[in-house]
Amino acid sequence: MKRLNTRLESEGAEFLVLGQLLLHKIAAYKTYTNMPGYDLIATDPEHNTSARIQVKSRWRTGASGFPISNFDCEFVVAAFLNRGSKDGKKQVLSPDYYVFPVGVIRDLPRDKQWSKVDLKHLTDREIFRENWSQIADYLAALTAVSGKNTQGEQSAS
Repeated sequence: MKRLNTRLESEGAEFLVLGQLLLHKIAAYKTYTNMPGYDLIATDPEHNTSARIQVKSRWRTGASGFPISNFDCEFVVAAFLNRGSKDGKKQVLSPDYYVFPVGVIRDLPRDKQWSKVDLKHLTDREIFRENWSQIADYLAALTAVSGKNTQGEQSAS
């Protein structure tokens, strides 16, 4: 069977994740196309902090893995679009989102040919389902660690 062109769906997944971030009150924007290592930037503009987010999407319903070889980000969001299957036998469902700190994905075993990770190897993966708050928590923790305000000066505390 010919490889399915999912370029539009992949771009759409980035916008879906961006929308989820905004709905969860996390300021974010999409980067220029083909930025190595990340697709979105989440920000806390009041404290001048940011987090790079790589979006990995899979078109097929029931997919559980994705290829990844660049870990130059703070978070990886796996967007399983659940659009059915090429043969039409799988049901179209709503998308599933998993929000991972990059270290969780980096530590998973990857196959040698495609550098693909499979979330089946992650027994506690459900704690990452739609866990958008960890991005907001990360941005807040950066502020607490740096102790700086928006002008880069030490805050009075």
